[in-house]
Amino acid sequence: MTMPLSLLRARSTPVWLALILVTILSWMLGAKHETGSAIAILVLGLAIVKVRFIGLDFMELREAPLILRVMFEGYCVVLWLVLSGMYLWL
Repeated sequence: MTMPLSLLRARSTPVWLALILVTILSWMLGAKHETGSAIAILVLGLAIVKVRFIGLDFMELREAPLILRVMFEGYCVVLWLVLSGMYLWL
């Protein structure tokens, strides 16, 4: 079975592959981290990268009005800061 050429040209294909790679990387990094480790903050950051990919490319926020995109990007930053802070505090 051959893959349609349009599937290879679609932006969603490399984004999907990047999501898979980021998932594998975060699993590899996070599998054996210690409590309070900077690795945990990195893994949270990778999770936010995945949220950003999904929001921008699969929810089409990349083409949304600027204010909506800025709000989403700000949400991603604030979410990472809050989750990281909660992890370090608890």
